[in-house]
Amino acid sequence: MNYSWNLIKHEVLFSQYFRLDEYRLSHELFAGSESSIFTREIFERGSIVALLPYDPVRCKVVLIEQFRAGAIRDKNSPWLIECVAGVIEEGESADQVALRESKEEAGCEISRLHPISRYYVSPGGTTEQCTLYCGIVDSSGVGGIHGLAEENEDIRVEVIDASLAYQWVRDGKVKSSATIIALQWLELNQQRLATG
Repeated sequence: MNYSWNLIKHEVLFSQYFRLDEYRLSHELFAGSESSIFTREIFERGSIVALLPYDPVRCKVVLIEQFRAGAIRDKNSPWLIECVAGVIEEGESADQVALRESKEEAGCEISRLHPISRYYVSPGGTTEQCTLYCGIVDSSGVGGIHGLAEENEDIRVEVIDASLAYQWVRDGKVKSSATIIALQWLELNQQRLATG
């Protein structure tokens, strides 16, 4: 069912690399009446792509590790284990970003993309959407340090058994939502990828 909502005012509060917008709005309630007018600040992050490189021949995944300023309060470490990821720039498709970022961040050549999902990362406070893929790779010879110096990237690439990566999710070692979703999807679909 479609419900109605009303935008009363929109204002850009901050705009540099990212943008912060303020919205005054109201919306229809499930009971049929109208909500009171309220204000929300929304982080305009843009759309991103995340990709889990998977080698079905060796049953290995390629994961990256890098420093994340958003995790500086993590009690263990602000270095997070993640999928390859990047922002969709003007004129790029999600597929193009997946292929570009796999080369830049992990030194991987993707032979085939499997779409997993497109989801809102945190819709209570940001417009950011993530298009998530699993990408088929030959992981032999993959590893080392990658990333673009002009983007302050210092990315360690690691090839591990898929079963170990699933255990890392269960143990809470993986804390990035896209990576958790991709690894859980792969665990459910690994057999299908091996045969198809």
